[in-house]
Amino acid sequence: MTFHDAPLSRHDFTAQQSDVRASWPTGADVDFAESIRFHQGRDASLNMASVLRQADARGAVLIQPRAGVALLSEHIRLLTFLQDHCDLLPTTIDAYTRQNRYEEAQKGVERSREAGHSLLNGFPAVNHGVAGCREVVESLSKPVQVRHGTPDARLLAEITLAAGFSSYEGGGVSYNIPYTKDVPLERSLRNWQYVDRLVGMYEDEGVRINREPFGPLSGTLVPPCISHTVGLIEGLLALQQGVRSITLGYGQAGSYVQDIAALQSLRDLGHEFFTNAGHTDYELTTVFHQWMGGFPESEARAFGVIAWGATAAALARATKVIVKTPHEAMGIPTMEANRQGLEATRQVINMLSDQPPLDTPEIQAEADRIKSEVRAIMTRVAELGSGSLVDGTVRAFEAGVIDVPFAPSKHNRGKLLPVRDLDGAVRIFEPGNVPFPAEVMEFHRARVADRARHENRPPCFQMVIDDIYAVSKGNLVGRPR
Repeated sequence: MTFHDAPLSRHDFTAQQSDVRASWPTGADVDFAESIRFHQGRDASLNMASVLRQADARGAVLIQPRAGVALLSEHIRLLTFLQDHCDLLPTTIDAYTRQNRYEEAQKGVERSREAGHSLLNGFPAVNHGVAGCREVVESLSKPVQVRHGTPDARLLAEITLAAGFSSYEGGGVSYNIPYTKDVPLERSLRNWQYVDRLVGMYEDEGVRINREPFGPLSGTLVPPCISHTVGLIEGLLALQQGVRSITLGYGQAGSYVQDIAALQSLRDLGHEFFTNAGHTDYELTTVFHQWMGGFPESEARAFGVIAWGATAAALARATKVIVKTPHEAMGIPTMEANRQGLEATRQVINMLSDQPPLDTPEIQAEADRIKSEVRAIMTRVAELGSGSLVDGTVRAFEAGVIDVPFAPSKHNRGKLLPVRDLDGAVRIFEPGNVPFPAEVMEFHRARVADRARHENRPPCFQMVIDDIYAVSKGNLVGRPR
């Protein structure tokens, strides 16, 4: 299948750009030509795309935390502390900035200065501007990525990329549907076309910027076919605008067979859909997110969940893994807790680095099933869009052809219900309007029925509820106990 969405024209881009940069005073400090010179003068070891490409070639699994605080000096101190324990660095953006509420973010910065510690849940990059963000980048010896959750990420992209960040997370679906209630999907997709065209403009000047769609979505029992479909859509939309480095992501579901199959199928599907759309000049890597659901309050048990995720990432040969901390159930972690999560993950990955990749008939069958589901959904998206991926995506969500479980957006049908099977894999309890092939739904229903018989109860919604809380209570499958 092919899609014919055109790259954002220079005229359309510049028409938006003046308004974007004028939306907060620090936007006036962006100097594209200067930022190109800065990026070009950086060593390849500080470029995210370069480091990911090299790791992928040698089969290494890189580790990356989440981290961000309000004050510039404290943020630099935090990342400087963490960089000795990880391969790649983040800058997690605060919640006000994610909603373009820069005045409130500024008040948060000022109150944080008065308090002497961060009162925001991330780094307000727009408020710190190019100069502040440049100070972050120049203080570190590892590549730095912007991680956020922003439906309109245009100004944030202008400032952080100009400052020297070399990777930018998110997309028009993954940073809208799981994060907001009222933002129209077409608006966020158009906003993210601007971000991707901006990255494409850096590419035009020989500067490689990595783009990473957010794989976990709502982070709660998301079937691999749903997150894969969104990742492929965002990857294709990025490539259309000139992006060349794509990292497709997946959030840990819990079953080793399913998680390994999901990572393998995600890479295969990426190459399949990207090349079928006519793209050949791109680099594809993968990211595995450790468990995104509820964590145990006990630090010791939390380390078990972290090691469980590290094992899945290593066995699946993800290019990188996003690491959790033993404080996940308690709120924002200390930097020491962040370090502990990284060290636990590193230990597991190192021990598994010489083990051969797992390749069993069960994994292959699961991967084939995921591919069949994704192809069916993407075929329907193409039909709905009549050649436009943007239109097809908007109409697919309107029709429930793509449906993200437990997402807050009113533009998401919310009819698809997942549940675990007897072995802990995420299966389809209610398909809603997602066009699963008949034989695939027969398989899902049979697997759910097997679990119901084992638990001596009918297939029911209570199973879904039990599964949501199971890991925080010390189990994977929410069986009656």
